[in-house]
Amino acid sequence: MKIAIGSDHVGFILKEPIKKWLIELGYQVVDLGADSEERTDYPIYGKKVADVVAKNEVNLGIIFCGTGVGISLAANKVDGIRAVVCSEPYSAKLSKEHNNTNILSMGSRVIGLELAKMIIKEWIDAEFEGGRHQKRIEMYK
Repeated sequence: MKIAIGSDHVGFILKEPIKKWLIELGYQVVDLGADSEERTDYPIYGKKVADVVAKNEVNLGIIFCGTGVGISLAANKVDGIRAVVCSEPYSAKLSKEHNNTNILSMGSRVIGLELAKMIIKEWIDAEFEGGRHQKRIEMYK
């Protein structure tokens, strides 16, 4: 599985150890920046990740900023993207099962590394249930 990741300068501190962890788990990771804690703008990286997910160049995307909210809003501007902000594993799991989310967003000022790993694991392992949920996703358009 290929996963794109991105963050602004605030999310960088969570992105880097998550990238290493995902690689250790055997995932192919495409890091689209930011490359440091130097101030930058989250919409740049939300869009970069969303673009490669929407074009099916990767399977999923994971993005980080201070709260996860701003960068997710930027990602959701891209057609075909269903980005969700999660701060706990249960919502992440259900977002995939019911909403077929393709980008997970988290905030480095909201959660720590170990919780982020738990959230990501639940989200990646979950599978879209389809059925009545597919009908609802089609209503988004």
